[in-house]
Amino acid sequence: MRTSRLFPALRSVMVAAAFAYAAFTASAFTIGSNDGGVALHGSVQFTGLFPEDDEAIGTEHSDHPLLFNSYADLNMISRYVDAGIRLEFMKWPLPGFDPDFKGWGVPHVYVKGRVKGFELTGGTFYEQFGSGFILRTYEERSLGIDNSILGGRVKWNGVRGITITALGGLQRRYWDWKKQSQVYGADAQIEISTLAPSLAKRGVSWTAGASYVLKHEKEQDVVIPGSDMRLNLPTSVSAFDVRSELRKGAWGVLAEAAWKGQDPSFDNNYTYGRGSAYMLSATYSRSGMSALLQAKRSENMAYRSQRMGTGTAAFLNNMPAFAYLHTYSLPALYPYATQAAPGEWAFQGSFAYTFKRKTALGGKYGTKIKINASYIRGLDRHLDAPLIEGSDVLYGTDWGKTSFFGMGQEFYHDINLQVDKKWSRSVSQLFMYMNQTYNKTVVEGKGGMIHANIFVVDTKWRMSSKLTLRNELQYLHTRQDQKDWAYGLLELSIAPYLMISVSDMWNCGDTGTHYYMGGVAGTYRANRLMLSYGRTRAGFDCSGGVCRYVPASRGLNLTYVYNF
Repeated sequence: MRTSRLFPALRSVMVAAAFAYAAFTASAFTIGSNDGGVALHGSVQFTGLFPEDDEAIGTEHSDHPLLFNSYADLNMISRYVDAGIRLEFMKWPLPGFDPDFKGWGVPHVYVKGRVKGFELTGGTFYEQFGSGFILRTYEERSLGIDNSILGGRVKWNGVRGITITALGGLQRRYWDWKKQSQVYGADAQIEISTLAPSLAKRGVSWTAGASYVLKHEKEQDVVIPGSDMRLNLPTSVSAFDVRSELRKGAWGVLAEAAWKGQDPSFDNNYTYGRGSAYMLSATYSRSGMSALLQAKRSENMAYRSQRMGTGTAAFLNNMPAFAYLHTYSLPALYPYATQAAPGEWAFQGSFAYTFKRKTALGGKYGTKIKINASYIRGLDRHLDAPLIEGSDVLYGTDWGKTSFFGMGQEFYHDINLQVDKKWSRSVSQLFMYMNQTYNKTVVEGKGGMIHANIFVVDTKWRMSSKLTLRNELQYLHTRQDQKDWAYGLLELSIAPYLMISVSDMWNCGDTGTHYYMGGVAGTYRANRLMLSYGRTRAGFDCSGGVCRYVPASRGLNLTYVYNF
């Protein structure tokens, strides 16, 4: 590394060390007890990359020798009062994060008090109503999401079985809380079976809830392209949600519906259609067997506190993805992102069963099978005519007409079968086959329809009580995009402190590029340190149907986590 780049890198490492020292010092003064005392706990997280240029994978040149995201949390817990603070330092953030993500400061601080059935919170906080159809504020560091609310919240549970929540404030967008954008909300949750003992005696658990959210935004100038016409934008947009969940024995049913008022925004091309979402989910679970079946229809449900927002920022709600969350590299190569703005019909089902030991299919140690299926299509939507003759811009129209049960083009499907088999006391394997269709044009903006067949074999050999060797072999076959991929991983675990791994993702169907990676991870008491070196493929990192584009990179990766 050149001397001119060495000193900035050392300075960045010193910042991370300061975070760790602050957390260690705080932990040294922890005084906790179970009889009303005070306890301090928190964490330090540092994730960094020493980037290198690599023409083969098209890495972008970095002006800083170390890119990193770092956090330090400190929380105080007591019987009546809790408080917390978080320091973030992202002056040189990791690749792929929004430019506005860059910065540093104290974006999270709160005080929470409890007295006589009330819980009062002042400062920044996170909240979710129901399944999150109209309100879900949360933190997901891998995606750069922190849409907390700065303001106040009151929760009341003075009557057993009833919880009422009211809140208001400003929503965070990176390092900015827009004063012209306010958020208010209320939620009521009732455990009917608690209020009706006769239901509880029959083993029935029944809850119902209702929510309301209002965002208020100042007027802004949005002009229809190709004209001098200015849109009349609503300054307040309301959303409602109702839900009910019933459980008895092994069965469970959840129904939820939400509606949103006219909300012209960047997401829906500044159109005036109303939004709606409907979900029905049924589950069954008993020893050795479980099943899930659910359906969702959503339309125009992108709901932000800032109508001109883009990317993953300033969302008030979250529409859950009805697609299986894959952890293996090649099945996760084409992850699905929920299409909240246009809307979708989504179906998901899963079935898991364990064949008992010493049976024909279970063998000596038993066999587990799991089948998952996701199927997602667009809505059958007929667009309104543009306001400007000869234009294809939909600004100012009513969004278009849809039939409730009508379906449009296919967005995604995923059918996968997993078989988990233990062959002996020390050797087990997981086999997976997956058939996938991925509409890259819809999800990413271009690329067409991709059809893939994916195979995975995951073998684990427990050599001793402290040594475990794991091997992954994966293959993805497709005639589209970059065609076939192969992946291999070898991982050695030395319990309880060390893990060593090497892997390679090879585009064997088109470019011939290898995305190699070697790493070591160590854990000691409350400390965890991970080092790896290699290439990372450009693609999307997704969680809960929300995705962030991550550009290709090569270099040394460093992650340190300390919890106390």
